[in-house]
Amino acid sequence: MLAFLHSNPAACLRANEAGHFTASSLVLNESGTHVLLTLHPKVGRWIQLGGHCEPTDHTVVDAALREATEESGIAGLTIDPALLSAHTHPITCSLGKATRHLDLRFLVHAPDGARAVRSEESTDLRWWPVDALPDAAERETIDHLVSLAARRR
Repeated sequence: MLAFLHSNPAACLRANEAGHFTASSLVLNESGTHVLLTLHPKVGRWIQLGGHCEPTDHTVVDAALREATEESGIAGLTIDPALLSAHTHPITCSLGKATRHLDLRFLVHAPDGARAVRSEESTDLRWWPVDALPDAAERETIDHLVSLAARRR
């Protein structure tokens, strides 16, 4: 990822067809017992919140928090600026062409009792107990991120 970043000045912009960095967030309630997942319309599975960096984002941390706020509708989210995880995966995103997402993943907390409001970017949006994820969840990813988050507590 660092080599890609250093060799490509447009690495954070979605228009970069070779691939681009994205910012996602594992959103947990304050007590860490529930995770907010989106049923992604293109992926067709329950995944963490996140998306593309925008030219107005000063940092990838800013992008992750912006995306989490936009997709959850929750004000007052707090983000841990330390990287939780990183993952590269092929995807056909808004470019309409196969590309790579170099996804930088962060831990975000919502106040206990926060009510999520689904955005147009999601088919559905729900809080799930961290130990009872839906069958259509990207289980390996979410379980891994929840495990990493638990180590930070």
